[in-house]
Amino acid sequence: FCTHLAASLHVYVATPDYRLAPEHRLPAAVEDAVEAVRWMQRKGLHGSGDTWIGDCIDFDRVFIMGDSSGGNIAHQLAIRFGLGSREMEPVQVRGYVLLAPFFGGEVRTKSEEGPPEQLLNLDMLDRFWRLSIPVGETRDHPLANPFGPRSPNLEDVELDPILVITGGNELLKDRAQDYATRLKKIGKNIEYIEFEGKEHGFFTHNNDPHSEVEEEVMQLIRQFMLQNSN
Repeated sequence: FCTHLAASLHVYVATPDYRLAPEHRLPAAVEDAVEAVRWMQRKGLHGSGDTWIGDCIDFDRVFIMGDSSGGNIAHQLAIRFGLGSREMEPVQVRGYVLLAPFFGGEVRTKSEEGPPEQLLNLDMLDRFWRLSIPVGETRDHPLANPFGPRSPNLEDVELDPILVITGGNELLKDRAQDYATRLKKIGKNIEYIEFEGKEHGFFTHNNDPHSEVEEEVMQLIRQFMLQNSN
């Protein structure tokens, strides 16, 4: 998927790894993602030193994208860096793409209580959070639930523009939709696109990287990037 992304959008794609739970609980993964942006900053400030990067990267036109748990991490980075942050100059983040963001919460949603997917079921969701969040915390932890009781007030954060793409049959669909709806209500520049009948990871776990649905996802990402690059 990442290779297809780079080829289709004519961009450099950096895909950082991050520490995994349960050996490394949150916020370890978010800290590693922040460090990945710092790595990019160092490349921009001091030269890459890597032949694969060359001298043709626009560090002032960076987009942060994440799939599933990576979508959650992208949201956390949006809170951290926002739009136009000078903290990471010369890196300029122009927007955030959340592919099927993995959000949680103590109160069940309708889609979570619906039929299980091929990849996910409710037990797996609960186990994921039980092993990922800090010991003693609940699914309303700020790193799980963007609108939990201790989560930051997103009205005060310049975290847009954001593109959210999800499948209509995902267990987590309602959370992604609610995320976009609530951000739009407080005046954020956010676009929500739902693919009817699709389940979690329908674009990244596709055996055909040039399928019609993946091409459509690529076009949506391309359009979002072009709109927010100037």
